[in-house]
Parts: sequence; C-alpha cells; structure tokens
Amino acid sequence: MGTSYSITDMFGRELAELLTDKIMTVYKDFDAGGFIYDAEHEVVGKTYTQRIAVLAELLRKFLPERYEEALSILLSILGDENPNQTGMFTNYYWVMPIGKFVQEYGLEHFEASIAAISEITKRNTGEYAIRPYLRKYPTETLQVMKQWAVSPDFHLRRLASEGLRPKLPWAPKLDTFVDDPEPVFQVLEILKEDEIMFVKKSVANHLTDWLKVNKDAVIPLLWRWQTSHNPHTQWIVKRATRKISIDSGDSNISTQ
Repeated sequence: MGTSYSITDMFGRELAELLTDKIMTVYKDFDAGGFIYDAEHEVVGKTYTQRIAVLAELLRKFLPERYEEALSILLSILGDENPNQTGMFTNYYWVMPIGKFVQEYGLEHFEASIAAISEITKRNTGEYAIRPYLRKYPTETLQVMKQWAVSPDFHLRRLASEGLRPKLPWAPKLDTFVDDPEPVFQVLEILKEDEIMFVKKSVANHLTDWLKVNKDAVIPLLWRWQTSHNPHTQWIVKRATRKISIDSGDSNISTQ
C-alpha cells in the first residue's frame, strides 16, 4: 500500500535537519537539537506557507541576535546559483525560509536585505521577500529593480517583473502602484524584448494582473506593444491577452 507525501511534509523536521547541516559548517555554536526539536513540533497542523514562516522564526531565534550577523550566516550556505530557469521550488525549496527571514526581519536594514534578496532569487525566488520593501521604500526599491531589469542574470530580470506584480499568487495584493502604475511600466518597458522564457512569462502574467486591477492604464501599453515587430514582445502581448481581446480603436476589452 502506498503512502501519501507532500511538499508540506518536507517543511518540518526534514528541512530543519537539512538547514542545520548547512549552518553547522559555518556556525558551530548553532543549537542544532533545539532548532530541530522546535521545528518538528511547531509545524504540526500548519499549512505550507505557515511552516515556512515557522522555520524563518526559528532561524531568528537560534541564530545570532544581530540581524546582519545572522544574515551573513544564511547567505554563506546558499551555495551555487541555479543555472536553470526551473528547479527553484524543487532543488532549491530549502531556501524558502531564508527568503522569509529577510522578508520578516530585515526591513530596517535596506541595503543588506536588498543585496540578500538578489542572491536568494538566483537560487529560489525573492518575489515575496521584496514586497514589504516596495511598500516601505517604493522609490529606492524601484530604482534597484530597474537595475535588475538590465542585469545579465535572468533571475534578477525575472524578479524585476515578478516582484512588482500587483496580484502575485500566494502573496497579499500590492496596492502601492495601483493608482499610478507608470513607475512599474517603466520597468516592464525594459523587459519587453527579453529573450528568456522565464522572464517573458513573468512579464506576460504581470500584464494580465494589470488588466484585472487597472485595465485603463495598461490597455494603451498593450496597444503600443502590439505594434512591435519584436517576436518576444509579440509573444508577451499574445500571452497576456489570451483570455481577452483588445481593440486599439476602443478603450473596452471583451472576453473572447
């Protein structure tokens, strides 16, 4: 008889042991037993996302109190960057609590945390961790994301789009730019001819979000991009509007 096993189950004792092995190589004073024990017991009855939060909270509890010191330890265990467009939630699933750690505890340490998010996203994703920084430091964070948008690293280019999505799945709605999305559109303009599928899908899904939260603002952008001869821009527009039709002579959109 087979047994059921989900990714949720991995975010408990198993992941605590994996993280412990990595942390102990650089921080010998880590209370391995306490961390593993607490993780095993505190995740009981919790959902996948709740378990990630529990593990991040325990990292805060068992690592040095000073955020920068704890962050340095966590960054030192990240290992090699993910060379692929896939694998972020399979091969690098164990990085999720580290991203949550930065999301929850690093907000008063902007530069260190933004640098950490850029490293995290090269293995897993920084799309969730970046959002509180966009809310608290919108101008500064947008400037960083514009720099990521022109990075040779496709993980950073993808984050420049994905992190700014107003309706990112599994995350609270980002209302910061809903009434004035132009600063966000400036980032997307940089990415509209990207050749990497990982990035193109993000941009297309991002535009679909805007059709839901502020279609009047995004329709002119889609009209303009629709006239582009660039095949990557054309792909993005086609995917973003696959469930609706846009008419450049009419400000309305209609369901196909």
